[in-house]
Amino acid sequence: MATLKEDMAHFTTLASIRVPRVMRVVFFMVLAAIVIAVAFLIYVPWVQTTSGRGVVTTLSPNERKQDINAVVPGRIEEWYVRDGTAVKKGDPIVRIADIDPNLIERLQAERGQINLQLQAAKSALATAEIDVRRSRELFEAGLAARRDYELAQIKVADLQGKVAAAEADLNRADVNISRQSEQIVRAPRDGFIQSLNAGDAATFIKAGDVLATFVPDGAQRVVEIFIDGRDVALVRPGDKTRIQFEGWPAVQFSGWPSVAIGTFGGRVIAVDRSAQIDGRFRVLIAEEQFDGYGWPEERYVRFGAAVQAFILLETVPVGYEIWRQLNNFPPQLPAATSSSQAK
Repeated sequence: MATLKEDMAHFTTLASIRVPRVMRVVFFMVLAAIVIAVAFLIYVPWVQTTSGRGVVTTLSPNERKQDINAVVPGRIEEWYVRDGTAVKKGDPIVRIADIDPNLIERLQAERGQINLQLQAAKSALATAEIDVRRSRELFEAGLAARRDYELAQIKVADLQGKVAAAEADLNRADVNISRQSEQIVRAPRDGFIQSLNAGDAATFIKAGDVLATFVPDGAQRVVEIFIDGRDVALVRPGDKTRIQFEGWPAVQFSGWPSVAIGTFGGRVIAVDRSAQIDGRFRVLIAEEQFDGYGWPEERYVRFGAAVQAFILLETVPVGYEIWRQLNNFPPQLPAATSSSQAK
């Protein structure tokens, strides 16, 4: 060591060189940054999320957009609404006129004829039942043959069949009259007419043709999103979510949902047990007020609007999350689930 110092004494210029102060500052800054980064990766929490895109919909099929169909064939005689008209339950939408203007009168006349046939069959049945009782009494008294008694019973059974057939014909006639009388199509519930799909009075329609598209009022909104099969096993009903609606300004931090701006709370209510055609799974999310406010009004977020939802999973260190993302691993299993599977 002493020899080294003696040799270094000959290099006076080298001995006079000092480390610049700037480099010392840079060194300490880099060292501090490394320490802070390591501490950040180890100790800062990160909320794992799985996200998916979807639309705003509703759970009940009665509350979804639906078609209003023609009940009877004919031609359109008069529209009572137009595109965008608000209607109440039972309000008339369109009146349909049959091609035959005298169809109702013809059906009623046919019903009257069937009713007369029914009354005649009932009268004949009553007379035949009297003949059966008389034949039985004569047969029991030995004054008539068994064959006469049996023929009377056969006649009663035949007339009973005719009465039943006439009653069935009368019921069918009533149904036809009722259907043809329902020529005014009415709104099934409160809502509005989104579009009219049929033409004017010159348009012929068949029973079942779509006349208009109707959207009900007061439907309960839910969000329908689709997620990857890699993450579906970790999503359970009751998990919290953050939702970003289309057209609504938002700043989303998936790992720190508490500092997100413009997102809205929700809770998972259902997860599909089988995948869609593209391999993704559907998740339904209902509204829940986590921060004291609910979803925007329906005029801002309408049915069919696009959304992106982030389902909140486990809380892990930032370093673990970066390692997971780089290796394309699924999110971490909950502790309770892991321990139960281990057993």
